Amino acid sequence: MNKVFTIFCLLAIGLSSYGQDKGVFSGNFQSNFSVFVLDSSIGAYESPQYTSQISSAEAWLFTNYQLKGFNVSARYDLFNNSNLLNPTGTFSGHGLGFWQIKKSIDKLTITAGSFYDQFGSGIVFRAYENRLIGIDYAVEGVHAKYQINNDFFVKAFTGNQKGSGAQGNRFGTTGEIVKGVNSERIYRLKNEKGILMLGASAFNRTLTQSSMNDLITEINGYDSVSHRFAPKYNSYAVNGYFNLTLKDVSLSFEHNRKAKEAVRVPEGRLQLLPGTINYATLSYSKKKLGKKKKSGFGFNAQYRRIENFQLRTNPNDLLLDGLLTYQPSLTRQASYRLLARYNAPAQDYGEEGFQASLVWTIKKGKTLYLNYSNVKKLNGEQLYREYFFNYEHKFSKVFKGKIGLQSIFYNQQIYESRDTSYKDVETITPFFELTYKLSRRNSLRMETQYLITEQDLGSFVNAILELNMSPRYSFSISDMVNVSPVRQKDAKVTDDVVHYWSVFGKYNIHTTSFTLAYVRQVAGVNCTGGICRIEPAFSGVRFTLTTNF
Repeated sequence: MNKVFTIFCLLAIGLSSYGQDKGVFSGNFQSNFSVFVLDSSIGAYESPQYTSQISSAEAWLFTNYQLKGFNVSARYDLFNNSNLLNPTGTFSGHGLGFWQIKKSIDKLTITAGSFYDQFGSGIVFRAYENRLIGIDYAVEGVHAKYQINNDFFVKAFTGNQKGSGAQGNRFGTTGEIVKGVNSERIYRLKNEKGILMLGASAFNRTLTQSSMNDLITEINGYDSVSHRFAPKYNSYAVNGYFNLTLKDVSLSFEHNRKAKEAVRVPEGRLQLLPGTINYATLSYSKKKLGKKKKSGFGFNAQYRRIENFQLRTNPNDLLLDGLLTYQPSLTRQASYRLLARYNAPAQDYGEEGFQASLVWTIKKGKTLYLNYSNVKKLNGEQLYREYFFNYEHKFSKVFKGKIGLQSIFYNQQIYESRDTSYKDVETITPFFELTYKLSRRNSLRMETQYLITEQDLGSFVNAILELNMSPRYSFSISDMVNVSPVRQKDAKVTDDVVHYWSVFGKYNIHTTSFTLAYVRQVAGVNCTGGICRIEPAFSGVRFTLTTNF
């Protein structure tokens, strides 16, 4: 509460100093409320929410006040019996989750408190929030940015990362110090026909004495003397990157390098290893092609190679805890439920991947989309592969459709840390969608997918019917059916055909939105914004409220 008191004092001082001057006040509020309904048939029974707590809630209230170059922000966070931070556990707590005081002085902007930022694509450093899966990597400290001119800036910071996924430290910060500097410069090429952007960054993290003692104790306990080494207090990372745009073509490349530090290898022990990431993209887009200028074409390709690039507040942090680097999945982000069932979280100890997509607008109302993704270990072992296509066709002003096919190879042992009884998953998933416009504001949409596989839990069919009545209402009903069940020896799901159905309703009024849903959700990997985590099955009611002011 000392932080809250300090912010209100600063606000009061600022308001009194500027007398009758009026500033701008804004904010937003979001809350989730869940009721857990015990359902042993899908494995929704193990956590305390189903047996004793019954319900959970999360809420975030963000406020922002601007006055004469000053910007004061604060966010109150609440978690009651929540499994958002840890899908297999619960957490209760509330307090100031974010606070910030910012002041612009000519070309200099100074920030004290919490902040989000990234260097380049975020590989060397990214502080960000992804509320949907319960992560918050804000840094608390001091941040400064100097805008030398419209095309050139330098920024730097020092501080401590927020407690992230560590439940006991959600409203505190880690002891480790993080700091960095980043600069970008834009060069406008001759006749303004192209732009070249150059950037570079340097980053440092320093361990606490307590963290160092834990590392030394573990390393000294290794049976083999050859496995022992002297860990380092400091981790250093640098990068250099560019983005070149020439008319319809864009090319970017980023090289990231990390000095030797203690990292945890897949075998479970620590090693003293350096790390690198090379990341490149190439894109091309052209509108108004052909004699009648009614077609268009777009192409995008990405390549990434990761080798031992683990960058966390502490080498003993696991999963999503303490991440300082942003390494999202290299694969296509799917919106359909079954097409999004198998994803490929980045493997920071080592992977090499490629993705390419093509969009061809044959003519207005006719579009073809193709995608190919391939991810392997550095030793060549296949991790993930996807072939995907869909075709969209607008039949009339009120009726349009989409049809497509997805084929996936998914290494379940690696991505979900499974034993050898879990074989590689291979799927074929045809799908289609139809949308009928009932009136200028109302539409009816239907989608269906059929995931065919003999691994994991077996084949599924998913169908959804959705009614949109803009701008006020939206309703949907869906059912995902495990039509050909496959069960492993440790399966928590009944051997029968299982229905994962849901009913959803949404109401909008001005800047406020309410949703209410009953959901049965299958266990598996959930990905949001390219960041993935494994979640257990869920059965129950979910209510959300969001508003802006």
